[in-house]
Amino acid sequence: MEHLLNKGVRQMQFSGIRRIANMIVDYPDAINLTLGQPDFLTPEHIKQAGIAAIQNNKTTYTQNPGLLDLRRAAANFMQQKYKLTYRPEDEIIVTTGASQAIDITLRTILEPGCEVILPSPVYPGYVPLIQLAGAIPVLIDTSNNGFVLTAEMIKEKLTDRTRCVLLPYPSNPVGTILDEQHIREIAELLKDKEIFVVSDEIYSELTYGKPHVSIASIPEMREKTIVINGLSKSHSMTGWRIGLTCAPAYISKEMVKLHLYSATCASTISQYAALEAWTNGLDDPAIMRNEYEKRRDYVYDRLVSMGLDVVKPEGAFYIFPSIRRTNMKSFDFAVELLKTGGVAVIPGDAFSPEGEGFIRISYAYSLDTLAEGLNRIERFIERL
Repeated sequence: MEHLLNKGVRQMQFSGIRRIANMIVDYPDAINLTLGQPDFLTPEHIKQAGIAAIQNNKTTYTQNPGLLDLRRAAANFMQQKYKLTYRPEDEIIVTTGASQAIDITLRTILEPGCEVILPSPVYPGYVPLIQLAGAIPVLIDTSNNGFVLTAEMIKEKLTDRTRCVLLPYPSNPVGTILDEQHIREIAELLKDKEIFVVSDEIYSELTYGKPHVSIASIPEMREKTIVINGLSKSHSMTGWRIGLTCAPAYISKEMVKLHLYSATCASTISQYAALEAWTNGLDDPAIMRNEYEKRRDYVYDRLVSMGLDVVKPEGAFYIFPSIRRTNMKSFDFAVELLKTGGVAVIPGDAFSPEGEGFIRISYAYSLDTLAEGLNRIERFIERL
């Protein structure tokens, strides 16, 4: 009866990231530089808030869009950090991680046959969701432009079917950001068009040297933009599964229906931990960000010294060096590096065909781990 299963789901592929991740278990001595998982512990005061929620029997359902106090705290966070103003009552939804936030957003705004413009290489979680909604992903190759999506590049891809432009910055896998000038140019292009913008800002607290700027902070763009955020990366709370959508009420009232039927509400225990994070932990990311910046500088300098072409990341905790000079396919390079070099990285083609010729290295690891991993990469390249 397999033929009766949803064709769209059957045609989906597991993330290319899993191809390497599934192999790592056979190489227990390998240095693993694949994960987008902060190596910091969730701050103690946040953990204690979760424990207190359990002990005080705060384990029932909450309102579908989340605890009102939590939505108020999230609204304050968005205002303080990014000058974004959203009503907690009807413009903010607390979701089961940013992944669910992306899912309900895309299913709300997309219909069969419409198009979504997004940069490439890109996190592999978007395209399957776009396709499940019956929409068409329109990938723009940014590999020859420092991995930065520009208004001019978007303009070339606009059609009468364009429904949405997706801005996933700071970027996974390349670590680039959109600075204020790029944001304003994109806003100028789109402000008078009936096109939504989905701005995935899950790494917004992890930028180096330049502050994060949200396109929703431009007045003309607020009413057509859905901002995605959450606590997984900023507060090292990946397993707590707390995401966030911020959008005008006319969009949010439709998204919350999907949230209701797919999740009812985010974990109550996690919501109370999140309340602590967005109330008393607004500065928690600073310690992690400072450490990531040191690691970024170290990894970048080492890769440059190996003769690899690489764009210096300005956000997130990934770096995306080119391995084209080895004349190896990304997947073959990653497999051989794991088998004979003892290091696990993600092949660039896991992030769309435009990622071919690159590898993704996560620097969400200690400097000692990074040093040993890069020593092994250097020896591996020297043997090629």
